[in-house]
Amino acid sequence: MPTIHRFGPYRFYFFAHENQEIWEPPHIHVRSGNGEAEFWLEPVSLKASWRYTPRELARHRRIVVGSRALLLRRWHDFFDRAS
Repeated sequence: MPTIHRFGPYRFYFFAHENQEIWEPPHIHVRSGNGEAEFWLEPVSLKASWRYTPRELARHRRIVVGSRALLLRRWHDFFDRAS
């Protein structure tokens, strides 16, 4: 479960095995405290969320948009090498 980015209390990561069984478009998981969310990266949009307020999700989305190039590069570096 590689951590790709940290921003304050938020950890941005993906699961190392998640692109092996069924191909999914690039996405990132966000976790802090008791909440979790997933965002698609192309284009950036909310995939799912648990226990985050709309305000927190808006903040996460801004972070994902601002870090999108890094997140996509890390996704492709990891999964292209693993194939």
